[in-house]
Amino acid sequence: MIKAINWIGLKTFIERDTQRFIRVPIQALVTPWISALLYIFIFGLVIGSRIDLIGDVRYIDFVLPGILMLNLMTASFSQTSSSLYFQRWVKHIHEVLVAPLSYFEMVTGYVIGGMIRGMIVGLGVFAIAIFFTAANIANFGLFIFYMLAVSIVFSLIGLLVGLWAEQFEHLSVLNVFVIMPLSYVGGIFNSITMLPEFLQPIMLFNPFFYFIDGIRYSMIGVSESNLTFGLFLIFGLIFGLGALVIHLFRIGWRLRE
Repeated sequence: MIKAINWIGLKTFIERDTQRFIRVPIQALVTPWISALLYIFIFGLVIGSRIDLIGDVRYIDFVLPGILMLNLMTASFSQTSSSLYFQRWVKHIHEVLVAPLSYFEMVTGYVIGGMIRGMIVGLGVFAIAIFFTAANIANFGLFIFYMLAVSIVFSLIGLLVGLWAEQFEHLSVLNVFVIMPLSYVGGIFNSITMLPEFLQPIMLFNPFFYFIDGIRYSMIGVSESNLTFGLFLIFGLIFGLGALVIHLFRIGWRLRE
C-alpha cells in the first residue's frame, strides 16, 4: 500500500531549508550575482567586443547561457551539500530522521530547497543580462525545463557530498575539482569547434557540455550537441542519483553516526 505524502511536513521541511539561505542573502544570492556580472562584463563586453560572431550570434549571447548554468549548478549544489553536512555536524539530522517523513519526502525537501536557491540565482543572472541586452529566450518551456532539471541533478549531487563529507573543506572538493573544470571545458566561453581536434570527441563524454548546450539552445536557438541524448542523460541522472540518495538515507549511511 502506497503511503500518502505528508504535505504539511514536507512544506515545513522546505520552508525551514529555504530559510537557511534567505538569512544569508549576501553569501547565497548577491555573491553569485556579482560574480556573474563580472563574467558578463569582462568576457561578454570587454573581450567579446573583440571576438567575431560564433554561430552567427554575438559572443555575449553565446556565453551568457553558460554563465547562468554555472551559477545555477553551484547554487543548487551548495544549498543541499551545506544543509545536510551542517545538520550532520550539529546532530540535528537525528531529529529529521525521527520526523513523520518518509525518506523520499526528506530527499524531496532538500532537493526542492536546492532548486529554489538555484532558480533564484539563475533568474537573477538572467535579469542582470537584460542590462547588457543579452537576455534572450528562444524557447521558454525548454529554458525553464533545463533550469529545473539541472538544479535537481546538482541538488542530488550536493546531498551525496553532504553525506560523504567529514570536514567542512570537503564540501568544496567537488566544486573545485569537478564542477568548475568540466564546466569551463564544457563550452561556457567557447564553441566546441574551437578546441583542438583531439579534444572535441572527448568533450562528448562531458555531461556538463550537454547541460550548457541545452540551455544555450533554449535561449539563442544554437546547439552543438545531440539534444535528445542530453535529455536522456539528464533524466537518467535524476532517477539514478535520486534512487541512490534515497537508498543511502534508508540504510542511514553516515546519518546515524
